[in-house]
Amino acid sequence: MTNVGDTSSNPGPSPAAAGREIRFLVIARILGPVGINGEVRAQMLTDFPEHFSQLTTVNVGENLRPYRIESAKPEGTTVVLKLAGVEDAETGKALRNHEIHIPIDQAMRLPADQYYWYQIVGLKVCTDDGRELGEVTDVLRTGSNDVYVVGRGSKELLIPAIEDAVLSIDLQRGSMIVHLIPGLVDEP
Repeated sequence: MTNVGDTSSNPGPSPAAAGREIRFLVIARILGPVGINGEVRAQMLTDFPEHFSQLTTVNVGENLRPYRIESAKPEGTTVVLKLAGVEDAETGKALRNHEIHIPIDQAMRLPADQYYWYQIVGLKVCTDDGRELGEVTDVLRTGSNDVYVVGRGSKELLIPAIEDAVLSIDLQRGSMIVHLIPGLVDEP
């Protein structure tokens, strides 16, 4: 199983965990203004940098204020954006540390065996021999693969998001079946 997300930050609890539907995904965080004409540099928090060239609007900040994208220039792990209505450095500076969101229906489509983080958090986790381990409470991004944090009472279990460990994910049932690999995870 591969876990790919359009955001490396956790956008919030899954619908199963919170009893509400996730409507937006975070795809970037504004770092600050670039120059004096209102452009801003944003740290991309997406696995799809090409997505910025396909978007026409984004929502910024906690109030999800909509902005039309006038231009987007990816530069490594950042993107320089010109947002309509942001005409000078001061206005761009006011957006520093604000997250850039997109509606969930504008998220990139994933192959059948890949999932967004919001779909993983909240899943109930059981072993392949039927033992209940708890619920996925977080997803950690590491260099080689994601790691699922499974809450077990006052303890946490870390499960690598690799084929040998994650056997199946069923979003309809809200469940994940795992195989505890000796040496990678502690037995419960």
